[in-house]
Amino acid sequence: MTDSTPRWYDDEAGPMVRLYAMTAGRARPSSAAFDLMAVVQAEPRPDEAPALSPEQHTIFTLCGERPRPVAEVASDSGLPLGVVRVLLSDLLAEGLIRVNRPVPPAQLPDAHILREVIDGLRAL
Repeated sequence: MTDSTPRWYDDEAGPMVRLYAMTAGRARPSSAAFDLMAVVQAEPRPDEAPALSPEQHTIFTLCGERPRPVAEVASDSGLPLGVVRVLLSDLLAEGLIRVNRPVPPAQLPDAHILREVIDGLRAL
């Protein structure tokens, strides 16, 4: 006897969806721009924009409210970080989001130089 009703794992979880189903089998994003602190912001959506999956729509909506770091997008969407990175790379490829990467620490000015500048300004 075959039961065609979906299996529920608990009352709040709903039916289980495998993560690779959300990412079309991909495990890695097509862009390396999505480290944890990269800030993502939604672009205005054109009229002829492609249809988004429910997960992509959730991410796009979150990023449209205000710019958010990738870690916060993953936390607020309730999706694993790897899945969020793959879906963000799809949105980036479609031109629906903009990504601002943080400045690497090696490119930041030295704290000693900044202290000397502050001391020099105070001396004026």
